[in-house]
Amino acid sequence: MTDRRVRDTLITFFPMFIATISVVAMLYQSWLFARSDEVMQRAVDRGEIMRACKDVIDAYFQVRLKVGMNAAGGPGASVAATEATSAVAKFGSVGTYLANFNEEGARERYTRLAHELARIVLAARATQSSEVEKLFGSADGLFAGLNDDCVRTARTLI
Repeated sequence: MTDRRVRDTLITFFPMFIATISVVAMLYQSWLFARSDEVMQRAVDRGEIMRACKDVIDAYFQVRLKVGMNAAGGPGASVAATEATSAVAKFGSVGTYLANFNEEGARERYTRLAHELARIVLAARATQSSEVEKLFGSADGLFAGLNDDCVRTARTLI
């Protein structure tokens, strides 16, 4: 009678044990999926920010290049001035996007830098090519802050 009782107990509780283990495994799998989803989202966010940082850095150096070409004069100066203005607009739009990922003061600093670049583009027409570096004095300092923000944001999202 004891063997039959053990067997009946096993037949009754073994499926419940298997079901309980299945539920625990499913909960663990759901938790792992949620963690992997967070990791993937952080990677996407980091990639977007890095792309935006790359674009804003590219736009800044395009402005520098085109301002130098404009100051040098010659037949391509008016085209360079137009392209520099376009690069300033791109810088402003991407800078605004990047400011959304930083502290409140970033928007003001990035806007000030965009205005400074626009002023430099206008001043380049009346500047000698040897004096172009002096135009970028304050802009370079503001740009260094923007670049530091990009690095800090990327490290935060790792």
